[in-house]
Amino acid sequence: MTAIKHALQRDIFTPNDERLLGIVNVCKAGKKKKNCFLCATVTTERPVQVKVVKVKKSDKGDFYKRQQMWELRDLTVVDAKDASKENPEFDLHFEKVYKWLASSTAEKNSFISCIWKLNQRYLRKKLEFVNVSSQLLEELPKAEESVPSGESQSVAGGDEDALEEYQELSTREEQDIESMMEMCEFAVSNAEAFAEKLFKELQVLDGANIQSIMASEKQVNILMQLLDEALAEVDTIEGKLSSYEEMLQSVKDQMDQISQSNRLIQISNTNNGKLLDEIQFLVNYMDLSKGHIRALQEGDLTSPRGIEACISASEALLQCMNVALRPGHEQLAAVNQQQKLFAELRDTFARRLTNHLNNVFVHQFNHFSYFKMTIPQYYRSSCLSLPGHDQSSTLSQNTAELSLPKHSPLHRDLLRYAKLMEWLKNTHREKYEGLSRTYVDYMNRLYEREIKDFFEVAKIKMAGTSKEAKGKFATLPRKESALKQETESLHGSSGKLTGSTSSLNKLTVQGSNSRRSQSSSLLDMGNMSASDLDVADRTKFDKIFEQVLSELEPLCLAEQDFISKFFKLQQHQTVLPPLAQPETEEVDGSVPSRVPPQADHRHSVSSEKDLVRLMMNKIFQSIEPELNSLIALGDKIDSFHSLYMLVKMSHHVWTAENVDPASFLSTTLGNVLVTVKRNFDKCISGQIKQMEEVKISKKSKVGILPFVTRFEEFAELAETIFRNAERRGDLDKAYVKLIRAVFMNVEKVASESQKTPRDVVMMENFHHIFSTLSRLKISCLDAERREAKHKYTDHLQSYVINSLGQPLEKLNHFFEGVEARVAQGVREEEVSYQLAFNKQELRKVIKEYPGKEVKKGLDNLYKKVDKHLCEEESLLQVVWHSMQDEFIRQYKHFEGLIGRCYPGSGITMEFTIQDMLEYFSSIAQSH
Repeated sequence: MTAIKHALQRDIFTPNDERLLGIVNVCKAGKKKKNCFLCATVTTERPVQVKVVKVKKSDKGDFYKRQQMWELRDLTVVDAKDASKENPEFDLHFEKVYKWLASSTAEKNSFISCIWKLNQRYLRKKLEFVNVSSQLLEELPKAEESVPSGESQSVAGGDEDALEEYQELSTREEQDIESMMEMCEFAVSNAEAFAEKLFKELQVLDGANIQSIMASEKQVNILMQLLDEALAEVDTIEGKLSSYEEMLQSVKDQMDQISQSNRLIQISNTNNGKLLDEIQFLVNYMDLSKGHIRALQEGDLTSPRGIEACISASEALLQCMNVALRPGHEQLAAVNQQQKLFAELRDTFARRLTNHLNNVFVHQFNHFSYFKMTIPQYYRSSCLSLPGHDQSSTLSQNTAELSLPKHSPLHRDLLRYAKLMEWLKNTHREKYEGLSRTYVDYMNRLYEREIKDFFEVAKIKMAGTSKEAKGKFATLPRKESALKQETESLHGSSGKLTGSTSSLNKLTVQGSNSRRSQSSSLLDMGNMSASDLDVADRTKFDKIFEQVLSELEPLCLAEQDFISKFFKLQQHQTVLPPLAQPETEEVDGSVPSRVPPQADHRHSVSSEKDLVRLMMNKIFQSIEPELNSLIALGDKIDSFHSLYMLVKMSHHVWTAENVDPASFLSTTLGNVLVTVKRNFDKCISGQIKQMEEVKISKKSKVGILPFVTRFEEFAELAETIFRNAERRGDLDKAYVKLIRAVFMNVEKVASESQKTPRDVVMMENFHHIFSTLSRLKISCLDAERREAKHKYTDHLQSYVINSLGQPLEKLNHFFEGVEARVAQGVREEEVSYQLAFNKQELRKVIKEYPGKEVKKGLDNLYKKVDKHLCEEESLLQVVWHSMQDEFIRQYKHFEGLIGRCYPGSGITMEFTIQDMLEYFSSIAQSH
C-alpha cells in the first residue's frame, strides 16, 4: 500500500499541488468488484481545500487516473456500519449515499480516522460519525488546535510524528524575529555569527532568570503560608455546608412526599374528567329522543308534517348509528343495548317506508291506468261499431291531439320521500334496490302503454294526411286498397307496423302539357307529386315528426331528472342493482330493442350516471322500436320524408349531446339517427337506380329527361329542408353522388336516342342542369356547375356545326380544292391559273347561290332545328343565333380566300353579310 500511495502522490496529486494524507482500497458494495482507491487530500496552497478523490486504475495501462472528486465540506454523514464488530463496509453521505466495501477493516478505520482529523483541523463543521468507535475519534492536542487552518500537514500514517514536532510560528513571533534580524546587520550574510550572538544573549538571559528566582524565595514562602491559611478556611466552610446539606435533604424528603400526593390527586382528577367526557360523548351521540323513536315506529307517512318528522328521526337515527366509537366503547353493555335498539328501529322504519312507497307506486299506476283512455283506441272502437264506415277516413278526421301525458304530479308527490330514499339507500340497501325494481317495473308498463298509444296517434295522423292529399287529386291513378291496407295494419293487436314496406302502391301523376306531370312521382318512391299540395303534405309530416320528438324529449328529461333526485344517483360510485339489468326484448318479433344484454344481476358500472341511463333503458325500452316503426311508415309514405327526419333527428341529437353525451336520450336518438341516415342513403340509391333504368320513347323527341327534372325538384326541396342544418355534409355527399349519376345517365340516354340528335339531348339537359345549379348556388357542386356549362357549350357548338353543315355545298367543295392546292405548295396568287379553279369556274359556282336560294335553305334549317328542340328550355333562339354567327364566319372565310387567290378579279358573292342578317332575322320572326 505504501508503494501505491507513493505512486499516487507522484503521478496524480503532486502535479496538482496536493498532498495525499489517507488512502483506502475499496469497491462498491453489492456489485461486481471493481477495485479503486479513495484518497483524502489537502492542497499545499492557502486557503487549504480538503477533498476526497476516487482514483481508478486505467484499463489500458498501469497508470492511475482521477474518476470522481468530492469536497470534504459537502460530506454530512460517515457510517461505519458496526462499531463493535469488524466490518469492512462503510457509507459516505455526500449529495447522495455512496456505499463502499474496504479491502480490510484496518484500512477502513484508518481512513475514517483521517477524515475525522481533517475535519477537526481544517473545517470544524458538524460532521456526523455513525457506528464509529470512540477510539478513532480522539481529541487533538491543544497545541494542534491552536494551529490555524490552511496549513498543509500530514495527519495520517507516517506524517503524524512530524505533525506533532512541528509548530507553526504565530504572527507575533514572526514579527519579533523580523525586528530582531533588522537590528543585526549580519543576520543574513553571516548566519553563524548571528547564531553565536543569539546564543550569548540567551545565556545572559538565563543567568538573569536564575538570579530573579533566587531573589523571590521570601515572597514564595509568604505565598505558601497564605495558601495554608486559605485551606484551613476552606475546611471550615465545608463543614458548615455539610450541615446545611443535611437540613436541605430533610426538606427535600418532605417536598417529595407532598409532590407525590399532588400527583396522585391530579391523576385522579384527570381520570374523572376523561370519564365524564366519555359519558357525555355517549349520551350526546348515542341517545335518541322519544319523539324520534315514536316517529320511526308510528309516524304518518302521508301528511307533510309526518314526513318531515320521519325525515328528522331517520337522520338522527343515522347519526347515532354512524357515530365513531372510541376504543373500548363496544365492550360496554349500554352501548351494545343502544346499538341493538337502533338496529331494530332501522329495520322497522325501513319495512314501513318500503311498504308505503310500494303502495304509492301501485296507487299511482292504477290511477293513471284507470283514467287513461287513448284517443286511437276510442276512435278505433267507434269506427268499428259503424258498419260500412271508412275507418281510416274517420281516424284522419278525428285524431286526438298529439301529446304525451305529464307525470309531474306523480314526481312531485314522490319527491317528498327523496330524503327518506337516501336514508334507505345508506342503511338498507336490499330494500332500496327492491323499491327501485318496483318503480322501474310499474313505470315500464305505464310508459309502454302511453308511448304505444302516442305513436299510434302519430301514425294515424301521418296515414290520414296522406290519404286526404290523395283524395284531392281526381287524376291520381291508384289502387283503392293500398292505403286502406296500410291503415288497417296500424290497428293490429300491438299497434306496430307489421306489413311489408311495399304495401303502399307507387303513385304517378300524368299530364299532357306540364313538364312536371310528364315525369312519374318523385323517383316513384311513394311520392304523390311535386305540386304545392304535395309540399304542404310533407310540411304536415315534418310538423308531426317534430312534435313527436318535442314530446319525447321533455318526457325523458323529466323522468331522468326525477330518477336522479328520487333515488339519489348523482355523485357517488355504486354497484348496479338487479333492477337496472337491461334485457333484450323483441317488439312484434321483428325489431329488437337496443339494450345490451347482461350476464348477471350484479354487474358493476363505473358511476351512478351509468345506473341512471340503464334504469331509463328499462323504463323506456319501447321508445326506440316505436320511433323506428314511425320512421318506416314515414319512409313508406314518401321517401323524401327521410330528408325531413334526418334534419330534425340530427338537431335533436345535437341538442341532447350538448346536455349530456352519455345520457339515455342522446344514445337512443343517436341509434335512431343511424336508421334515418340509412333510409336517406336508400332514398339516394333509389334515385340513382331509377336514373339507370330510365327508358325513352323512340317515336317522340327526348327533351328534358325525367331524372334531370327530379334532381332539380330534389335539390330545391333539400335546400329548403337543410337550410342551417347540422348535417349539411350528408346532403353534400348525396348531391355529389346524384349529380355524377345524372351526368352519366344523360350521356347514356343521349347515345341511345334515335329521334333526337345526341348533341341536342346533351345541350338541353346540361343547360337545364347548369341553370338549376346556378339558381340554387350549391357550393359543393361548383365544379359540376362549371362542367355542365362546359358540356352545354361544347354540344351547342357541335350541334350548330353539324346542323348547319355546308349550306353552300358546291362553293364549299370549290374552296376546299383551292385550300388543297395551297397546301400542296401552289402560291395563293397562282391558284387562278389552275384549270379547275380559274375565275370562270368560280363565277359559275357563285351564280348557283343567289340570295333567294340561300334564304330558302336557311328556312328549311330553322324548321329542322325547331323539331329537334323542346319548348321547356327555350333554346331555339340561342341555337339560331349561334348558327347565324357560324354562317357569317364561313362567309368571311370564303371572301378572304377570294381576295387572296383571285386578287383584282372583282368577283364577289351574290349576297352580302347584311343580306344574311336580314334572312336570319326574318325567318326567326316569321316562326
